[in-house]
Amino acid sequence: MTNVLPETFELVKSLGTALALGLLVGLQREWVQNRVAGIRTFALLSIFGALVGLLGIVYGGLVVAAAFVAFAAVVVAGTLAEWKSKDADSGLTTEMAMLVMFSVGMITVLGHRLVAVSMAGTVMVLLQSKKPLHQMVRRIGEDDLREIARLVLAALVILPLLPNREMGYLEVLNPFAIWFMVVLIVGISLAAYLVGKFFGGAQGAAMAGVLGGLISSTATTASLARRSRAPASCGPTLAAITLIASAIVFIRVVLEVAITAPAQWRIMLPPLLVMVGWIGLVAAVTHCYASRCGRFTAEDQPPSELKSAVLFGLLYAVVLVVVAAAKKYFGNSGLYVAAALSGLTDVDAITLSSARLVSTSHLEASTAWRLILLGGLANVVFKMGLVLVLGVRHFIIPTLTGFGGALLGGMIILWMWPWS
Repeated sequence: MTNVLPETFELVKSLGTALALGLLVGLQREWVQNRVAGIRTFALLSIFGALVGLLGIVYGGLVVAAAFVAFAAVVVAGTLAEWKSKDADSGLTTEMAMLVMFSVGMITVLGHRLVAVSMAGTVMVLLQSKKPLHQMVRRIGEDDLREIARLVLAALVILPLLPNREMGYLEVLNPFAIWFMVVLIVGISLAAYLVGKFFGGAQGAAMAGVLGGLISSTATTASLARRSRAPASCGPTLAAITLIASAIVFIRVVLEVAITAPAQWRIMLPPLLVMVGWIGLVAAVTHCYASRCGRFTAEDQPPSELKSAVLFGLLYAVVLVVVAAAKKYFGNSGLYVAAALSGLTDVDAITLSSARLVSTSHLEASTAWRLILLGGLANVVFKMGLVLVLGVRHFIIPTLTGFGGALLGGMIILWMWPWS
């Protein structure tokens, strides 16, 4: 018999992973109404399996075998009860909670009291959250579940199989890193959509703008410009949503840089944060001006598909090569042209590719943030064109005024920020 379990931090990571995976599978089974085990039961089952595995490290395989027997007995008992009962709410949740708490008691004896307390708290929350969890699942449609499954496929199946090393032209293409960016963008979009669906955020202009910026500020701008043609539309409110969405894009840029090039945040983040503050101020002023106008109803459709994610990955890879080649053959002037062109319709590609090149020492951090900001300003210019082509006067004037102020502030940052 071994005498130690993994360290507390590793224990928490393992148990947290087990909980997340259980919730994921339980989400699908809960959505299928004819089932013995649902979202809470699968979460408890995963925790139970993780605890049994940890106890097996200390006490050997007999503990694991006994756990299998106990679990099989619970499943048989629960299935028989399901057959005999007409209560649609019957299941294995209570029985699994009992098994988990039995294992938690054993963990406390081994000295991991903090882990035991956190697991007991998790069990209590799961048991108490029956109604909100079930309501959440009922609000998920088949299209939503399909998008979640696609994200799982991209993140948990495909991503671990890809090689994590630089290769190809100029040795800047890393398949793992490229696909991780795909997962990152799709995950952000899907999370924003689900938050808006479950918490009703799209009822107000501010939250509608936040969600639009997380999903796609360019698509949001085009959609709102078309909606401005409706007779009952409120131009200032639509303009406020558009500007808030564009401000969120720069917040997203900051997060992407922090994740992709964390070692260079002292150089790259300050000017980008100033830009966030400036465009945020412009958006806030516009929102205050529009506060007396009507409300906006957002679209209620899943935002992402695997096809669009793959296309983004290809775009990201192309931008990665173009930026590296421009740096090698044309110097900084070529870099800026590449950044402006790639940023017209999508800021994420130039942001993630530039940050990635910084993290692999292929690009200076002081140049990279300028490329990213230039790409963001090019995207603002592109959206100004969308507003002019698709919008009407009462939407065009406040939107272009806000975009113009944001563009002016960004140009001042590019011009006056010192090189370091």
